[in-house]
Amino acid sequence: MTRMLLIEDDVDMAEEIIGAMRVRGYDTAHCADGREGLDSAVSEDFDVIVTDRMLPGIDGLNLVRALRYAGRSTPVLVLSALDSVDERVAGLRAGGDDYLGKPFAVEELAARVESLTRRKTQAALTSLKVDDLQIDLLTRKASRGARTLNLTVREFRLLEFLARHAGQVVTRTMLLQGVWDIHYDPQTNVVDVHVSRLRQEVDRSEERPLIHTVRGVGYSLRPSA
Repeated sequence: MTRMLLIEDDVDMAEEIIGAMRVRGYDTAHCADGREGLDSAVSEDFDVIVTDRMLPGIDGLNLVRALRYAGRSTPVLVLSALDSVDERVAGLRAGGDDYLGKPFAVEELAARVESLTRRKTQAALTSLKVDDLQIDLLTRKASRGARTLNLTVREFRLLEFLARHAGQVVTRTMLLQGVWDIHYDPQTNVVDVHVSRLRQEVDRSEERPLIHTVRGVGYSLRPSA
């Protein structure tokens, strides 16, 4: 069973979250104090941590900073009623992996937790393969058949993200968050520009295309039908 640590001093909210995650197969430990939560996060092994921003003892951002300083890489979702762009950026810069403003729907929280958990599991992979596309996550190199792909660092990250979600439709917002660490919509075409460049390298005219545009939604990395 997946282990989750919830650090939240609002008892009613904590009970609602614990109940929602339990039915999704998460064994959830709960702390209502920041210092107690930090002790648990450092001394025990959890697959994901959800922490409130404002906590007694030690606030959520300092908790995350201390957790990272201690060498713990457990994915962290920060919850907060402070939902300005500056606050979200502060939460991510402190070492948080995602930021969710209050009030929120429990279904959205569960989806974000599941995404973080899946991301941690996928991080253990050393290679990815889609059709004749090979991605070596250790050497950070990719090839298509016998041809080595000439990719920039950003293009490799983009290709890796698409490959980790192979067969799925990936939205531009997902790519901004996963590749550029941008958790708001900056009204930019940066995703489309980079996907276009990546497609020129991955999908040459003589090959079966792997990068597909889903009009009005985003992109999908999958073999051609």
